[in-house]
Order: sequence, then structure tokens, then C-alpha cells
Amino acid sequence: MSIQLSEQEIVRRESLQRLRKLGINPYPAEQFKTTSTINTIIQNFDDLERKEVVLAGRMMSRRIMGKASFAELKDASGRMQIYINRDEICKGEDKTLYNEVFKKLLDIGDIIGIKGEVFKTKVGEKSVKVTELTVLSKALKPMPVVKVDADGKTHDAFSDPEMRYRQRYVDLIVNDEVKNTFIKRTKITNSIRQFFNDKGYLEVETPILQPIPGGAAARPFITHHNALDMPLYLRIANELYLKRLIVGGFDAVYEFAKDFRNEGMDRTHNPEFTVMELYVAYKDYHWMMEMTEQLLEKVAIDANGTSEVQIGDNQVSFKAPYARVPILEAIKIHTGVDVSGMNEEELRKVCKDLGLEVDETMGKGKLIDELFGEKCEHHYIQPTFITDYPKEMSPLCKEHRDNPELTERFELMVNGKELANAYSELNDPIDQLDRFKDQLKLSEKGDDEAMFIDMDFVRALEYGMPPTSGIGIGIDRLVMFLTNNASIQEVLFFPQMKPEKKTPQIELNDDEKKVLKMLEEAVEIDLNNLKVQSGLSNKKWDKTIKGLTKHGLAKVTKTEEGLVVKFHK
Repeated sequence: MSIQLSEQEIVRRESLQRLRKLGINPYPAEQFKTTSTINTIIQNFDDLERKEVVLAGRMMSRRIMGKASFAELKDASGRMQIYINRDEICKGEDKTLYNEVFKKLLDIGDIIGIKGEVFKTKVGEKSVKVTELTVLSKALKPMPVVKVDADGKTHDAFSDPEMRYRQRYVDLIVNDEVKNTFIKRTKITNSIRQFFNDKGYLEVETPILQPIPGGAAARPFITHHNALDMPLYLRIANELYLKRLIVGGFDAVYEFAKDFRNEGMDRTHNPEFTVMELYVAYKDYHWMMEMTEQLLEKVAIDANGTSEVQIGDNQVSFKAPYARVPILEAIKIHTGVDVSGMNEEELRKVCKDLGLEVDETMGKGKLIDELFGEKCEHHYIQPTFITDYPKEMSPLCKEHRDNPELTERFELMVNGKELANAYSELNDPIDQLDRFKDQLKLSEKGDDEAMFIDMDFVRALEYGMPPTSGIGIGIDRLVMFLTNNASIQEVLFFPQMKPEKKTPQIELNDDEKKVLKMLEEAVEIDLNNLKVQSGLSNKKWDKTIKGLTKHGLAKVTKTEEGLVVKFHK
């Protein structure tokens, strides 16, 4: 396969070869020991001024002024100006390192190591005066050069979302705020871990490949295990395995899980996503609401220094306590219809009357979910617990202690979106099996998101699971809220993308190249003259013109005057 290189890529490859001819390895193997970082120097400048430091990073800009130059170096911690003087880095007569290597063979984006003295320029900029320079990695592709003018306007920004998500490595290099988003993501997960670990909860790992995809209503990804000759599923949730651990005697377990759902993609959904699930024995959903308030207030403060967060146009407060609204009451408030006690057909009629798209495969649970999702959800901007879901919507949830038609469940809504889902967990094995059977009936009606029957989980419950409360929090969505990003792709290093469209590489034979060059240079295209000049036989000439036509480089048409060739430059 041939690779088409741009002019800049060709020049960089030539520079690479010239570096090697000078005896410089552009990709050295030995360790390069640094003594500091750019951020450390900037933060502790008074202590480090006139001290020697060793740094490594990427050259992001350069200003050559004769025998002295300025450049900008970027490492993982920040950016800093460096000053390079020819006679400082070339002590003897040989000035090749400056005149050839630095000025001609290095490019923006190359990774270098420097040793030098920390100082401040006449205009007061903190800098490093370089005394030694080492080439650490030659970049063969040109960097997007983002420029900011005196008025603060950005030019040539690397801002196209598709390019940024496909080439996240470039995005991270040139857009500093993107790196800050992912640093904050780690702060958020660390804050949650600290909160749980301080309470003595145990972080665990459960299977990603599962024989039965359970714990949620979702369409799974399916694969095949060759050695066992059986289908396996990428997990849609880790709930049932974590509850098995509660059966086994752990009082509190949690897991940061990668889950997978073979469903649609949009700005808030990716087929692979991260969920934190927690299960605590001897608790109920009322306790879980209070714990969730404490957790999210702490996480918001740890991430941003405040419980007040800007999410799009909305100012959202994660300060406890949060409002609590039963789901059927929410539907009544926002539609004017009391759906409590309605059967499936009555619910379907309400949905249709309100202009919702529903079908015969949807049971009571999905119809209520559709009503709430379309007519109510977007109203809940401030954190709000939507509680007491109908039993049909919650096959793993304990029946409500005051109303057998409902369950002890809540979903936490923030900025019009679900952030968390929690239950008083169902621990009655007979009731659980009946709920699974109801899901099977939905599956037989055509609901491809209905749950499978997991008989091993039922067996685990038969050994006895203590009263337990569990919660799942969408980590990707939480990060979106706390970093004010509207798209899930912004908070995933490598979001799922459609296959990249490749520009087909055209490979021409020698005859085609020869005739193409003649076409390019011809003032007037005369087939007969070109054929004579080519020196090709009739057969080879015809084959060559057909080849150029096939590649879209020329088009031959018949006219009254004979054959006419149109050349496509």
C-alpha cells in the first residue's frame, strides 16, 4: 500500500535522514533524566532562579533571530519559554547543533530535552537559558499551529469535533483545556473512592464477559467463546454479581465498571460507558438518598472548589438536601393526567393522546418510562430524586412497603437528565423469579431490551441476601456536569466513531504516469499528437487511456469530430 505524503511530511522525513547522517539518533533509547517540570519552575520561580534544571517536552513554537532564538516548550504540566544561544549550546568551533540541527532540522512538534539556567527576560517572562539540547523524538507529521493574536482571538484552532475525537492525541497537545477535563475526571473518581474507602467499603471487580446479561433492561453485545463453544455477552450492568457478593457476606461493595449496550449513539450516549455501582447491606433507598446527597456535594467541591456548578445555561447546586418527587406525581404535574392504577391499554391511549410514539411491544413499565422521559424529565434542572416507580419498571427492586403496585426506587435527575438509579434491593427469591418471568413475557412480545432469567442469581438469593440498598451512578454524565460539557465525547478519551473514510490511493503504471504528465503539460489536448509523442502502440495507448478514465483522471467521449479527452486536474 502506497502512502501519499504531504510536502511538509516529505521535508520532515528528509530532516530525519539528515539527523541520522549527522550521527544523531532521532529516537534515542536511553533514559532522559529530568530534574523538574515547567509548572514547578513557574510556581517556585524565586527559589529556582539562576539554578540549573533539566526539562523535556514538545517544542510548540519558535522564533529564530540569527545566533539566538526563543522557543516554547510544553510538558505534561504546562508551557514555558526557552532561550537558545548558538554559542551556549555549541561551546567549540563546531556550530552544527545550532546552525543545522536546531534551525533547520527540528520542527514544531519535535520532542527535545534541555539543560539550562532559570532566569527572567528583560520583559519579565520566566524562561530557561539552554546550555544543552538533546533530540528525543522527531515528529513526522506537522502540528496544527493554533495562534492567539494581541486581542485574544484564536486562529487556526484545532476545533473540528470529528478530527478532535479521532485524533485525541493531537487534541490533547494543542488544546490545553481538554487535558484539564480529563485531569478533573480523575479527581472525580478519586473523590468517590475516598468517600467510600473512608467508610470501609470494598472496591471489587466482577466479570465483563457474562453468560447472561443481567442487571438492566438493554440490548447487549454478543460474542462467542471458541474453547467453551458458547455465546457470551459484554455486560450491560454489574448489579447481579455485586449482589452475589452481598449474599456471600460482604457488607458493602462497589465497582467502577465499564458497561456496554448495543443501542443508539448521541451526545449523551456511547456504547461503552462507565458506571459506579455500590451495594450496602442493611440499608434502604431512604438511606441511599441521604448518602448520595453527601457524596455528590463532596465530589462537586473536590472537583471545582464549590457545590455550585454551571451546566450550560443553568446554575446547578449540588448542596444537600435534594427535592423528592414520586414519578406518578411528576407525570400528573407535567401532563395533567393521573396514570396511577391504569392498565396497559389505558396507558397506551394516554401516550398516543399526548403525541408519543408507542407500539404494541411496550408494556406498562415502558409506557410510563416514555411518559416521564418525554413530558417530565427535562423540567428537573436542580438535583431531584424521582421516587416510587411502578413495579413493571423495576424487576430487581423491592416492593414498596406502603403500596404493592410500586417499588422502593429512585432516579436522580440533574439538568434534565438521569444521573443515578437506586433501589431497596429485591431479596425475595420467589418474587424475583416471578419478576424475571414477567420480563420473559415482554421478550416474547418483541421487547429486545427485556431482562434474561438468571437462575443462578435466583439460587444465590435462596441462600439469603440481607436487606440491601444499591445505586448506580453514570460517571461519564457526572463528569459532563462537573466540567460543563454537553457531549459525552468530550469526557471520553477515545469515543466510539464511525469508520474513517479513507481517500483511495491511486496507483498508476509507467505508461499511465507518462501520458498523465503529457496531459498536464499540454496547452491543447490533441489525442493523435499525444499518441505519437507517447510512442505507445495502439493497444497500449487504448489501455492507458482506459486506465486514466477508470481512475477518474481523464474522460474520453465520442463527438462528430472524433474522440475527445477531458483531463481532470
